[in-house]
Amino acid sequence: MVRPYRQFTVVPSLPPRLVPLRDLAYNIWWSWNPDAVDLFRRLDHDLWEESGHNPVLILGRISQDRLQEAANDDGFLSHMMRVYQTFNRYISKTDTWYNQHIAPQVPPDFQIAYFSAEFGLTESLPMYSGGLGVLAGDHLKSASDLGLPLAGVGLLYQEGYFRQYLNADGWQQELYPVNDFHTMPIELVLGSDGKPVTVQVEYPAQMVTAQVWRVQVGRVPLYLLDTNLEVNRPEYRDITDQLYGGDLDMRIRQEIMLGIGGMRALTAVGVRPTICHMNEGHSAFLGLERVRMAMQEQHLTFAEARELVASGNVFTTHTPVPAGIDLFPPYLIDQYFANYREELGLSREAFLQLGRRPHYHPEENFSMAVLALRLADSANGVSRIHGATARAMWQELWPHTPENEVPITSITNGIHSRSWISGDLSSLYVRYLGPRWIDRPADKTVWERVERIPDEELWRTHERRRERMVSVARERLRYQLERHGAPPAEVAIASEVLHPDALTIGFARRFATYKRAALLFTDVDRLSRILNQADRPVQIIFAGKAHPRDNPGKEFIRQIVHYSRREDLRHHIIFLEDYDMALARYMVQGVDVWLNNPRVGMEASGTSGMKAALNGVLNLSTCDGWWCEAYNPSVGWRIGQGETYDDVQYWDQIEAQALYNMLEKEVVPLFYDRGADGLPRAWIRKMKNSIRAIAPEFNTDRMVQDYATRLYLPAAEQHLLLGADEARRAKELAAWLIKIRQHWGEVRIESIQENAHDGLPVGTEINLTAWVSLGALQPEDVAVQIYHGIVTPQGEIIEAEVVPMARQSKEGANTYVYQGVFASSKTGLHGYAVRVLPFHENLKNPHIPGMVVWSS
Repeated sequence: MVRPYRQFTVVPSLPPRLVPLRDLAYNIWWSWNPDAVDLFRRLDHDLWEESGHNPVLILGRISQDRLQEAANDDGFLSHMMRVYQTFNRYISKTDTWYNQHIAPQVPPDFQIAYFSAEFGLTESLPMYSGGLGVLAGDHLKSASDLGLPLAGVGLLYQEGYFRQYLNADGWQQELYPVNDFHTMPIELVLGSDGKPVTVQVEYPAQMVTAQVWRVQVGRVPLYLLDTNLEVNRPEYRDITDQLYGGDLDMRIRQEIMLGIGGMRALTAVGVRPTICHMNEGHSAFLGLERVRMAMQEQHLTFAEARELVASGNVFTTHTPVPAGIDLFPPYLIDQYFANYREELGLSREAFLQLGRRPHYHPEENFSMAVLALRLADSANGVSRIHGATARAMWQELWPHTPENEVPITSITNGIHSRSWISGDLSSLYVRYLGPRWIDRPADKTVWERVERIPDEELWRTHERRRERMVSVARERLRYQLERHGAPPAEVAIASEVLHPDALTIGFARRFATYKRAALLFTDVDRLSRILNQADRPVQIIFAGKAHPRDNPGKEFIRQIVHYSRREDLRHHIIFLEDYDMALARYMVQGVDVWLNNPRVGMEASGTSGMKAALNGVLNLSTCDGWWCEAYNPSVGWRIGQGETYDDVQYWDQIEAQALYNMLEKEVVPLFYDRGADGLPRAWIRKMKNSIRAIAPEFNTDRMVQDYATRLYLPAAEQHLLLGADEARRAKELAAWLIKIRQHWGEVRIESIQENAHDGLPVGTEINLTAWVSLGALQPEDVAVQIYHGIVTPQGEIIEAEVVPMARQSKEGANTYVYQGVFASSKTGLHGYAVRVLPFHENLKNPHIPGMVVWSS
């Protein structure tokens, strides 16, 4: 192999009149601006498709003659300048939501850093595997739209996530094409010396160097680290090789680079974040690096730095089951952090305890989620039901704290509306809703105007999208068959599968087993009867990838492919390979029904159904994730009532029958119920209801506003408070916590007196007196509370209310008398308990793990 003597980059040679194309190509803003997409497609339609919708690659490959031709085309120049002016207005806009609502409350240098292992921005940047990455990409886009001072941080993968193809038997195979960063919308960050900005992170046997690249996402920069450098040993060059590839050793290397290297990259490019947001636990090591930096720069102890840093960290968990958490055995932590923990002044045991549950055993694994929860004072799940799941899942970290008070809230996911809506429907919305839906997608009053859209226009627009979806599906299926070496007769059938007027169901997502992609085939003969009614045909399009090591997920794909080859199903069911953002757009814009049937309790949120709903597609889903919040009978359909069963085979049978019944009795009849004008008026009514209810609520503008107001701003206030005056309050809080931990065992509730008795009328006040011994602590160190509510048959208090008790007097050396009054507002069996919690004016969350004393 011949190696180069010297390397250099070659950039497109644009005629002077076309220079704005470069600015547009290198800012991902184009991906959510249809006029900008049309501009690049106009240069060369075929090359646009061949390039994977990559404007940088187009500008590099297109002939100079064609560029010169465009430079002399007044129509093209007018189009380009229109787009460029729109772009510049967007970038320079000052009256953003952030400037109006948040900026007046924070210092001018307020900055948010958003860390994620993957970012799904556009198909031409294949740095994502699925929903987590696409959500991260949509988060950045809405942060840009809203004007937030936010920077993204991730890894730049040389091979990204795999490309999928199926063998002749329908078994998934993986390809890992190498990304050429120099032909992608991404640029190296250069220092003042003109050289690439680099950072170093210590690994066993070497300081590993990473260079920093930048993707510009509207106003928001995304910094990505790349270790594929000659200076690094081969095993360390591969750190940024594949997304979710390799073994545990590779995973911890990647997460060290993401968290620790990511923080150092921000410093290198001049970004000093007030808030660090961890999108899942992959980046949790950033908490340790922030602690190390605070100790070094502000001369704090670990305990002091931890209080300061945790106040400015936000952790979003996306995992509803323990099996989804990254765990590392102690030997790997020893191998990679022996020197690092010494910099933190921690013993081996103290360091491992940061990532372990209470009452751990000596060989317990180190949990990245536990580390994130211990180093972030703000945490959330990604839907209401997932927030409750997360509180139950992590309650053990807060022993004796009621589940509903575990300090994990919820902010429901959303989608970046302009990235997922079809151009046809976008134009229709502008015509009848006005342009405000673009700038204010979370404004419910705007979406009420959906009623103004004539039924016929909405339906004809949707029919055009279905026709386009069917055309794309046939093209892709034909390509798949040709690549498999199928005989010409079988390839020819690809032009006959699906019908542009038939009811079309879409199922596209990661092929994890809990998502039950094969549930529809539980009774394949009954499914065949549903699909093959001559006057009411139904067709289903499947797509999605299984993780390379998930053989059960791959088996689901194989089963679906085999079913699709049955004579009675081959014209009604297809599986499309290599699901990506481009195919996702065609599907969520072109099918009629979006099917989602995970086992209840296993889906944290899900966002594909939100994208479908924005495009007028109706959801048919089990009651899990976001759909529990969105569902009502006027907007879609629900499979089951949210029940769970211990016997999963029985569970699948029950819900498969419910799904068949729903299709036979409700979905199919409603779609084919046509009036004299050929319009399914009742179906269109449901489409409008769905758009009106779902579009303004389940979008990332609303989501990012929630993060900003509910988590970022309160965290910033606390972080700035603790850090002021050379971190005086952080030092005081750390010293107070040491005292509390030393003496908490001395706190006890000695006795209680009250006037409660059976048969109390509703609203009767109950006076309660408690004698509390505080040992070496003072009354200012605690909060004494009444905790009262309804008592269940199991003897637990639910629907609890908390009433503070006031200190009245002191008895003896360290016993204090507290009094409080409460009343029950409902009839039934009620009860109360008294509890003591730590209290400090600078303590954000009173639920310190293990520090609560109950009367019971």
